[in-house]
Amino acid sequence: MATTLLMPKATAVWLVDNTALSFEQIGALCSLHTLEVKSIADGDSAQGIKGLDPIQTGQLSRDDIKAAEADPDSRLKLLEPKVKVPELKKKGPRYTPVSRRQDRPNAIQWLVRNHPELKDSQIIRLVGTTKTTISAIRDRTHWNSANLQPLDPVTLGICSQIDLDFEVTKAAKYLPKVEETSSEDSLLPASETQGLDTNDTSSEDVDAEDVFKNFASLGGDEADSAS
Repeated sequence: MATTLLMPKATAVWLVDNTALSFEQIGALCSLHTLEVKSIADGDSAQGIKGLDPIQTGQLSRDDIKAAEADPDSRLKLLEPKVKVPELKKKGPRYTPVSRRQDRPNAIQWLVRNHPELKDSQIIRLVGTTKTTISAIRDRTHWNSANLQPLDPVTLGICSQIDLDFEVTKAAKYLPKVEETSSEDSLLPASETQGLDTNDTSSEDVDAEDVFKNFASLGGDEADSAS
């Protein structure tokens, strides 16, 4: 991995102010034209830019600077970084090992069946497939649809549980919210229903004697009809 100088113009400002390096040497190190380095030294350029010490950042050594000061024809070279910073990978479909590619349709079917809220783009990120394949599995028009078995992609090693949980949580945010039942439509508490008359009878008092007479007369009518 090629080493790049941090903040070239700020480094040039520091080298101009703190070393006896020639304009050509500073320009070659900082990828600046010699006249631009001269304008920095004259105060016509880079005004307000604070110098950056390349020795503190670990990009140059003091001994190398002294050696270059003694030999104007030499050129400074950046030191190898002590810590290797991994390059950022471009976002794209997840790479699926060749040994797992035959299980990819089974993983897609599992996702479609168990997490219908997932978008095609999310399934593509999880298992590294195409929209055409997803649509064929959804519509059961896949060439091997009869033999597909839904299998958890995490168990198959196609994606991690963390990635799956992240996509499921992200998809859940776009699901329509279920409206809560209002208090008017809910059941009344027992403390309020105990005092209610469930038979909805009239407010008039019932005469027990009249009820008994009516019951006796009904019994007599039934006896006459039976005879």
